[in-house]
Amino acid sequence: MCDLRRPAAGGMMDLAYVCEWEKWSKSTHCPSVPLACAWSCRNLIAFTMDLRSDDQDLTRMIHILDTEHPWDLHSIPSDHREAITCLEWDQSGSRLLSADADGQIKCWSMADHLANSWESSVGSLVEGDPIVALSWLHNGVKLALHVEKSGASSFGEKFSRVKFSPSLTLFGGKPMEGWIAVTVSGLVTVSLLKPSGQVLTSTESLCRLRGRVALADIAFTGGGNIVVATADGSSASPVQFYKVCVSVVSEKCRIDTEILPSLFMRCTTDLNRKDKFPAITHLKFLARDMSEQVLLCASSQTSSIVECWSLRKEGLPVNNIFQQISPVVGDKQPTILKWRILSATNDLDRVSAVALPKLPISLTNTDLKVASDTQFYPGLGLALAFHDGSVHIVHRLSLQTMAVFYSSATPRPVDEPAIKRPRTAGPAVHFKAMQLSWTSLALVGIDNQGKLSVLRLSPSMGHPLEVGLALRHLLFLLEYCMVTGYDWWDILLHVQPSMVQSLVEKLHEEYTRQTAALQQVLSTRILAMKASLCKLSPCTVTRVCDYHTKLFLIAISSTLKSLLRPHFLNTPDKSPGDRLTEICAKITDVDIDKVMINLKTEEFVLDMNTLQALQQLLQWVGDFVLYLLASLPNQGSLLRPGHSFLRDGTSLGMLRELMVVIRIWGLLKPSCLPVYTATSDTQDSMSLLFRLLTKLWICCRDEGPASEPDEALVDECCLLPSQLLIPSLDWLPASDGLVSRLQPKQPLRLQFGRAPTLPGSAATLQLDGLARAPGQPKIDHLRRLHLGACPTEECKACTRGPAFRLRQALLPIRLRSRGERPSRHRGALLCADGLLSAAPGRAARVGDGVALCGPGLSRTPEIQ
Repeated sequence: MCDLRRPAAGGMMDLAYVCEWEKWSKSTHCPSVPLACAWSCRNLIAFTMDLRSDDQDLTRMIHILDTEHPWDLHSIPSDHREAITCLEWDQSGSRLLSADADGQIKCWSMADHLANSWESSVGSLVEGDPIVALSWLHNGVKLALHVEKSGASSFGEKFSRVKFSPSLTLFGGKPMEGWIAVTVSGLVTVSLLKPSGQVLTSTESLCRLRGRVALADIAFTGGGNIVVATADGSSASPVQFYKVCVSVVSEKCRIDTEILPSLFMRCTTDLNRKDKFPAITHLKFLARDMSEQVLLCASSQTSSIVECWSLRKEGLPVNNIFQQISPVVGDKQPTILKWRILSATNDLDRVSAVALPKLPISLTNTDLKVASDTQFYPGLGLALAFHDGSVHIVHRLSLQTMAVFYSSATPRPVDEPAIKRPRTAGPAVHFKAMQLSWTSLALVGIDNQGKLSVLRLSPSMGHPLEVGLALRHLLFLLEYCMVTGYDWWDILLHVQPSMVQSLVEKLHEEYTRQTAALQQVLSTRILAMKASLCKLSPCTVTRVCDYHTKLFLIAISSTLKSLLRPHFLNTPDKSPGDRLTEICAKITDVDIDKVMINLKTEEFVLDMNTLQALQQLLQWVGDFVLYLLASLPNQGSLLRPGHSFLRDGTSLGMLRELMVVIRIWGLLKPSCLPVYTATSDTQDSMSLLFRLLTKLWICCRDEGPASEPDEALVDECCLLPSQLLIPSLDWLPASDGLVSRLQPKQPLRLQFGRAPTLPGSAATLQLDGLARAPGQPKIDHLRRLHLGACPTEECKACTRGPAFRLRQALLPIRLRSRGERPSRHRGALLCADGLLSAAPGRAARVGDGVALCGPGLSRTPEIQ
């Protein structure tokens, strides 16, 4: 037995912020019964809350919020007739399943990739049969984390692809999308989404003798099968397990079920506790893809007990008589599957909610010893919430306590028996639903009063760590997010300003150790990750501007190169963009015209309207080159934005290529050229800037040893302000997120629907000095268009700001309007790995990591 009431080591859990509802006169938000909650890999949280009007009518609502802006939630009238019982995100975090007590299942999808615009176009129905368990079918993708290899240099050693079969495959092995649900009457229903948009639905009984199913959970096996665990709610009844196989036969969905070994909870077989815990209140597999381990909780009116069970294959002893007839040789000994209890707790307060980790840590035979080691990795702990308001983080196998959080200001001694604690006048505030983030570093809970709380969970879970070891924990999880594309907001909750410099350096060091192909894939993601880290420290905050600008530069370069087309159909291996890069790297001439004549100019021919639509982006490139060269004499100032570009040969080479492209396009349509304010009408500004840029690029390009710019170059750059008007660049949009403003041990009190006045820190005050103030005229930050102080159309804004905006493909964005409710509007500009395209006349699409859009689209995701 494990005692959960022993004192925890240190305060390893603390409250980050609390959000509560504003009291309305004509309607009120009340917690739904049951209350469902789900946390996506994009750090979007969905939860249910009923809206009760004066005439006592209930509207079943689904609320979706981004953890960086929790007050800016989006409420969906779900149209569910009965209480919503289940919410489930898919692996991409862009679709959400909801199920109710009437058997209705709805699939919600982002409209135009907006986090506050959702639509439900498909679903299924098992009429009148409440849904008790719901899950998406497994897509066969499983990435294991090897914590024992966290010091390895290759990402392939730290994170390995586990052989795991999808639940169902299409022709060619592509996983088929769909969902599976279990009803209260013992039915299992599967819905498959065909590529044509058609939904195939089939329903089958779990077994011949159907019975009531009060609790159920769903897990998946590596062979592509599905395991369903069910309980009728009574601890005196067995917990049943079933194997479910899904297939498509003659364009119809087929379900085959098979009974697996069942178990009785240990507390019911103990004579002293036989009738003490009459009800099973929680039934959960320890992981979605770990069907061999299950967590059970039995409860009475005042107390609970938790047990962890494991399914093992054991040898079946063979009688000597049969041994003589047919001797057992080697591995041919018959085996049987048996459930064995791993651990159990002592009597606890009544458990109100359970949250399980999503981090796929590779488990070994030493897992039971991990709880007593000096290191405890996130993902090995699960959360238990109790009716007394406390939350315990326990090891998911040994059930030993790692950390404890009390919602009250004066926590009671943890070793005080529950029976001796004084009775309160009413029920204590406690979590009714909980979810752990995808890295298990944060926990969200919805209490019985409808308030939402987000807690930080220490990476060490109950063991104080040295700074170096804590950095290694956080670095390991940042690398995991970089490889998977998951959002890393919950990791930033634990980064202190003193850690930022070391984390950025170590992250870059680990990145450079990877193969060139992998570096290319992760190039934009690591830039966004560095920018988000640098926002947290006043010493590195100006680097945010540089990283953000590098992302934008990569986006523009990829966009302009993608517009180049070969003159003949029988194209060689290299694309026009690749040849442009090769020729510009080979020819070091400072004369832009001499470089240009080595290119096939027919590959640069574009429609005149297309060139004119690109003028704002070309103007930004020209302005940025002028700004960099003018700032070269002040290169020693680390506080000046753009400093890192002066030693970045790759970025300077990219700017040099763009200057050549702009020069060629200027011959086709002079009005698309950047406009400079020069003191002389005869001066060729493009040639002057290209000459200086080439000299600076030669000093720091990758082929040769880096050298300092000569005095002649510095002197020429000093003269630039007297020759050309140096533009003032808008570096960042207004920052209104809270991760950089959260203070340890100082939780924020927020209110849904009302933007707060967040406290400032040294980093945020310095960042706000580089950002455009909220009251100033807005700028379309991607297409570089001025929108005015009060735009006439609704604008899209990124949920993460510039440091996160170009993080991963199709990052959700939220819609901002002038006091109006968000509504769908025409057009969408997509972010995809930091790559943006503005090709006129094309519909929004994603291809090769580049999102394309036309000039007729309404607004861009990022505004200032």
